[in-house]
Amino acid sequence: MSPFYYVLSMLFLFGTPLIIFAMKYVSSAYQARMRAQADDAYREMAQRCAQTQSEGAASLSAIQADIAQIAARLTAVEEILKAVE
Repeated sequence: MSPFYYVLSMLFLFGTPLIIFAMKYVSSAYQARMRAQADDAYREMAQRCAQTQSEGAASLSAIQADIAQIAARLTAVEEILKAVE
């Protein structure tokens, strides 16, 4: 057997597991990076949801205050109309 083919066969023999482990490492690193990006996107979405929810609660309380004022005015108008009758 010529030395060239011997070295080539040894490279294939020992290189294959190294290539497999390298591919596994690259795959794990890529998955971790994608998972981190997904977590960041989820965190940002949760912050936006919390902010939107607080804005909605503020709007709801403002609307309730307006309705309370309208009810008070309506009661005053009803009393005036009852007094006129």
